[in-house]
Amino acid sequence: MTPSSPPLALVVIAGPQASGKSTVAVALSEALRRAGESVALVELDRIAAMALPTLPSWDTAHHVFELVVARWARSDLSCVIAEGSGAAEEVARLLAQLPEGAVAVTAVTTAPFDLALVRAQADPTRGISRERSFLYEVYERWSHEVDRIESDVLLNTADLDPDQCVERVMDAIAAARAAGDLG
Repeated sequence: MTPSSPPLALVVIAGPQASGKSTVAVALSEALRRAGESVALVELDRIAAMALPTLPSWDTAHHVFELVVARWARSDLSCVIAEGSGAAEEVARLLAQLPEGAVAVTAVTTAPFDLALVRAQADPTRGISRERSFLYEVYERWSHEVDRIESDVLLNTADLDPDQCVERVMDAIAAARAAGDLG
């Protein structure tokens, strides 16, 4: 980071399956790059895919995800996007990777179950999350988990298109950076 460059922004995008996390993360990374930012997009599913079909456990995948986020956060980037968490503890472990002088933004995506099910079933790359009963259980747990995550931005992707979501997250990044400059 040079004296005139903004502090690193760590953006954690959390939410249940098929809530729009990946769509928002990809659109955000593209918008930030167009704005001149240097960005790493770290996706939990891609980390896990590196070990499929022999993935030891999702706990292992989460640990590797956190290590990759931490390493990128200590590189010469202006923004690291960590996409894939679905629980408050996972978000907290990612935020613990924040280097001194950096700012954090937690964006939570959510969507009604019926919409998530349609999205999941339309995506041939999905596995068990295409199954109604599995996804229903995820959304039941999510209804309790969402309140445990301290979000800077809550994105209901049933009401907001990806561009609107990106605009809200970019506004939150700008606000966090401005607050960091004041503090």
